[in-house]
Amino acid sequence: QDNLYLKNNNYFTHKIDNGIIYTDYVENVAIIVDKNIYKDTSFQQINGKLLTPNFNSVLKKGTPRIKKKFKGTTLSLVQGASSKNYFHWLFDILPKIYICSKNYNISKINYFYLSEPQNFQFKLLNFFKIKKKQIINSKLYRHIQADKIITVDHPWYKKGYFFKEFNHVPKWIVLWLRNNFLKEKKKFYCSKKIFIDRSDSKSNHSQIINKDQVINFLKKQNFKVYRIAKMNFFKQVYLFSNADFIISAHGAALANLVFCKQKTKIIEIKPETQPGDYFKIISEINKLKYLCLKNKVQKNNLKGDMIVSLNDLQKLITKIKNSIH
Repeated sequence: QDNLYLKNNNYFTHKIDNGIIYTDYVENVAIIVDKNIYKDTSFQQINGKLLTPNFNSVLKKGTPRIKKKFKGTTLSLVQGASSKNYFHWLFDILPKIYICSKNYNISKINYFYLSEPQNFQFKLLNFFKIKKKQIINSKLYRHIQADKIITVDHPWYKKGYFFKEFNHVPKWIVLWLRNNFLKEKKKFYCSKKIFIDRSDSKSNHSQIINKDQVINFLKKQNFKVYRIAKMNFFKQVYLFSNADFIISAHGAALANLVFCKQKTKIIEIKPETQPGDYFKIISEINKLKYLCLKNKVQKNNLKGDMIVSLNDLQKLITKIKNSIH
């Protein structure tokens, strides 16, 4: 049954002897073999758009950092800075490890090259029996060489802009995440009507300016407020799987919609300048009842912060309650 996740998907695991990796930690990752860029899995996302290796920064700037050599085999999981983001961790990095595990024995890999791993990531790496001492932090070591480097095709981001490509995210990722982590959920007392307050998020964008007003409004309708940036991952899984109604501003926390049960009501509050329909797509795969409240961005606010109309929010709450799937 496990192999059914990758059915009809042609992913490749690439093995490179004496390979080199150089990353600027933001937009470029160059896999170098015999002084040439290995085009199949090098990564260059310039101004949000995935480009060919001809645009990789090493072709102009070279590799100006000291090279650190590692003995043994290293799996590269870097893709700029995004791999430390919670959303990308669930939809990019963990699936990459899984794809690799179907083509290569994970226990025989000595090191895993990651962008500044967070505490929650170490806990999830335990799922693959990967230990903290095996992690190479790309923020500290941006130029490395290993006896053997392994790279994996990206599970879904192949070209162009991220927000467009996610329209084609494979269903197997959602199923795999659910089937592997729902059973590990950590039960605790929590409400079935939740509002996610993302003001503690490290990604400080799409904030609700009149948050206190929104919270007071929702509390009167028996919503409970949760901040989850520092919440245990398996408690997050339970929080979302237990909920009947979730309201949240656009942000990585909504990646947890993969763990919701069918017909859970979702209202995503997002700036009209945010083009991605990531959470709508996850909701469709998971058969959730999804509505979106789009808001005008405050003038000259580049972070997409917004003031939410309580009247508009109430209309959506009423609409989603009355909707029939």
